[in-house]
Amino acid sequence: MPIDDLARSDVVTAAPDASVSELAAMMDEENVGSIVIIDDDAPVGIVTDRDLTVRVLADGTDAEQTAAEIMTEDPCTIERDDGFYEATDLMAEHGVRRLPVSDGDQLVGIITADDLTELIADEEQQLADVIRAQRPEY
Repeated sequence: MPIDDLARSDVVTAAPDASVSELAAMMDEENVGSIVIIDDDAPVGIVTDRDLTVRVLADGTDAEQTAAEIMTEDPCTIERDDGFYEATDLMAEHGVRRLPVSDGDQLVGIITADDLTELIADEEQQLADVIRAQRPEY
C-alpha cells in the first residue's frame, strides 16, 4: 500500500522565519507534535515538540528565535509512492517518528509512527475478527 494512501494531507507548515513562540502556539492550536518548515512548498526542516523542549526550554533559548535556527534541517522524507516497509525502515534508520511525504520536491503529506501503529492495530483487529468467526464455541 503506498504511503500516499496512509499519510495525512493536512500537514501543519510554517516558514523558516516563524518564531519559536509562533511554532509552539501552532502546535497547541492544531494539536500536533510537529511542524514541517517549508520554502516554496518544499520541506526544508521540521520542528517537533521535543525540539521545543530540548533545544529551546532546556537551553534557555529566546522564544523569538526562528524556526530556521532550531529546526532539524533537510528532514528525512518519503516519496508518496513508497510503501509501509520503506517508511518503517526510514524511521528506524534515522531515528525519527515523523516523515514528511513528498512528490519530488513538493510536500504532500506526513506519516507518523502513530499512524503506522494504528494501521497495524486495525489489521490485527480484522484478523482477530476472522479467528473469532471461525473458532468453535466451547
